[in-house]
Amino acid sequence: MEKEFWDQRWIDQQTGWDIGYVSTPLKAYFDGLNDKNIKILIPGCGNSYEAEYLNNNSFKNVFIIDISEHAINSFKARCPEFPIEHILCGDFFDLDDEFDLIIEQTFFCAINPEMRDRYVAKMRDLLKPGGKLVGVMFDFPLESGPPFGGCKEEYEERFSKHFSHISIKRAENSIEPRQGREFWVEFS
Repeated sequence: MEKEFWDQRWIDQQTGWDIGYVSTPLKAYFDGLNDKNIKILIPGCGNSYEAEYLNNNSFKNVFIIDISEHAINSFKARCPEFPIEHILCGDFFDLDDEFDLIIEQTFFCAINPEMRDRYVAKMRDLLKPGGKLVGVMFDFPLESGPPFGGCKEEYEERFSKHFSHISIKRAENSIEPRQGREFWVEFS
């Protein structure tokens, strides 16, 4: 699933992960953040309603990255006021920076399961000391995808190799189509 795969998904409008607004678990989390200066990354951002929401609520250090130029161009067209220097088109695994907070929203489930350990290690590398990876992860069997499924046991096993704090709880405020199929996760 390289750049061409994701560009084609955007061209063909096969973006079933795009709900058209910031997901309710993430919105609730964002509404509880007080420090507007933290440096935030949203990988595999797509239309990134999350970045738009944060930016509109005075968070000024929000960065997004997506491998698809079509995704990035869609975001730029929708959010022309978003700082252009915070919009990155490229491979997440090539990113070299540090963040206080990284947001997980349909990115883990989109990558090939063979790359999941690499994903976890890269997330740890991108976090500043004391930083957190938070968001939602699916709870359904691993199947052909994307989206590829996952389960609590897999997440615990993979993330415990790089993170000392692992919190995986049933998301109580998921959107209707995802109710009972999402976990709220926090890793630090």
